[in-house]
Amino acid sequence: MILFNQKTIQLSNLHRTNQALQHTTRALRLSKKLRDVISASESEPEKLDLAKAAQLHCEVLTICDEFDLRGIDVVDEELNCVKETGEKLRSEAMKVLERGMEGLNQAEVGTGLQVFYNLRELKAISTSGGGGFGPGGIRGSGTPQIGGGAKAREALWQRMGNCMDRLHSIVVAVWHLQRVLSKKRDPFTHVLLLDEVIKDGDPMLTDRVWEALVKAFASQMKSAFTASSFVKEIFTMGYPKLFSLIENLLERISRDTDVKGVLPAITLEVKEQMVAAIEIFQTSFLALCLSRLTDLEEVEAVQLDGPLTLLVLREIDKVLLLLAERTEYQMSAGHEARRITGPATAEQVKNFALCQHLQEIHMRTSSMIAGLPFIAVDVLSPSLGAIYDNFGAYGIDAAMDNNASPYMEDLQRCILHFRTEFLSRLLPSERATIAGTETICTQLVRSMASRVLIFFIRHASLVRPLSESGKLRMARDMAELELTIGQSLFPVEQLGPPYRALRAFRPLIFLETSQLGGSPLLQDLPPSVILHHLYTRGPDELESPLQRNRLTPLQYSLWLDSQGEDQIWKGIKATLDDYAAKIRSRGDKEFSPVYPLMHQLGSSLTENAAVSPKY
Repeated sequence: MILFNQKTIQLSNLHRTNQALQHTTRALRLSKKLRDVISASESEPEKLDLAKAAQLHCEVLTICDEFDLRGIDVVDEELNCVKETGEKLRSEAMKVLERGMEGLNQAEVGTGLQVFYNLRELKAISTSGGGGFGPGGIRGSGTPQIGGGAKAREALWQRMGNCMDRLHSIVVAVWHLQRVLSKKRDPFTHVLLLDEVIKDGDPMLTDRVWEALVKAFASQMKSAFTASSFVKEIFTMGYPKLFSLIENLLERISRDTDVKGVLPAITLEVKEQMVAAIEIFQTSFLALCLSRLTDLEEVEAVQLDGPLTLLVLREIDKVLLLLAERTEYQMSAGHEARRITGPATAEQVKNFALCQHLQEIHMRTSSMIAGLPFIAVDVLSPSLGAIYDNFGAYGIDAAMDNNASPYMEDLQRCILHFRTEFLSRLLPSERATIAGTETICTQLVRSMASRVLIFFIRHASLVRPLSESGKLRMARDMAELELTIGQSLFPVEQLGPPYRALRAFRPLIFLETSQLGGSPLLQDLPPSVILHHLYTRGPDELESPLQRNRLTPLQYSLWLDSQGEDQIWKGIKATLDDYAAKIRSRGDKEFSPVYPLMHQLGSSLTENAAVSPKY
């Protein structure tokens, strides 16, 4: 029995020895093949078959590990050469991969990825993606403080521009890598390389890189704002330029990675995060613009000194013009700014914020100059007009201007865009339309066109003050609106009451106040439009409901949407009562001619409102 056991053990040892010998021989044979592949390319390195060499390298190591061949002298000697070869293969593969990413060469990127796949290290290199990427230092060492000079400012902007270029190259390169991974399969196993790199639930490579980049960039911006007064000053005063650099970067990346059937390199969320990273400078910039106006309250202190007042007013004029120019430079006009579906985009929110800011500045500046001589209006009218359409401006230039208002040009562009991008795809062709019938879409377009006309008339009636030249411009705006609606939305003559209201309001604004009471034009206008327009013909102390309740035109307009003519008249009547109380408190007995006219029209028009056309 003992002899049997000894023979069994001896046989088992012989079997293991034979297997070890077989595997050792195979490993040595594969190692020789690897050396031959390397040696064959020594005279012509460009002919080195990296993928084949990597496959042989992996097979040698796999056999040695799987069959525990380490410790065998001849194998260990060979493994030292194999490891050296592996380092060379990694180095060469990384060069090919980096060259392919830099030049966006899919073949080279594919070769580099195949080598790392064959080395079974593809997952390892992907996990490091984004870890070493960053926008680079913004502040740097030895950054000068305020007063560092034009060269220092120019150098800072140059570094920022280089930073944007670096971010662009990083993101596009990683996107290109991801693109090749999503297409390339191993020729033997047919495994998609992307599946080796990204498992279920893992973020994409571009997402990982963006996360690292945004985090680093936001940190740099925050640090620059708090730690360097020089950078804070330059980026605050030059915020429109800073924002433009970011916007151009995002636009370049979107454009350069816009390939059909391939995931883009950037998402809306990332765009918002990049813009948010410099929001701290936006806040500082807007505060600076406003402080430049509010800090010039010395206007009140120099009112008695005419020449000095003019000097200060001209400084305000420069600030307003600069603000208008920078705001126009900063406004977004791309696809995201024009989108009308879904929630407001980041670009639209930014544009809204800019408009609100300009509105506040216009209101505060207009209020400031209200008590100054007419010369103040003459000095500031051009700059105020640059940030707001002013229908109260006087002068021969305004009367001779045959152009429509800037906002009308914007409205025309929006309507044309809406027609081209949306309605052209929804409205049926003339041949497909049954005579005398309307589709759902044409009914909605009719409603939309009517709403635009009535909304315009409503807001036109709220304009105050309205000079003679302002009336001319408003009439031109109405003519342009009528033409635009008719050409791009719906035949205006088929809109009924809204169209008649527009045609009636245009001559109404030119009538003398004494002619209004008996004018047949009143029959085609909502009572509220007529009454609101009459405020512009009254004294300043006759406040409109909008002024009395300290509302913006938009807020008041939204309120009007939810009210009937009787409720609107109650609000108007309250302002008339306030005006009468002011007159009586002074002991005066003479009222503005508008006051009794508004009472008369308000009472009679609202009584007939029930049978008036609905808008």
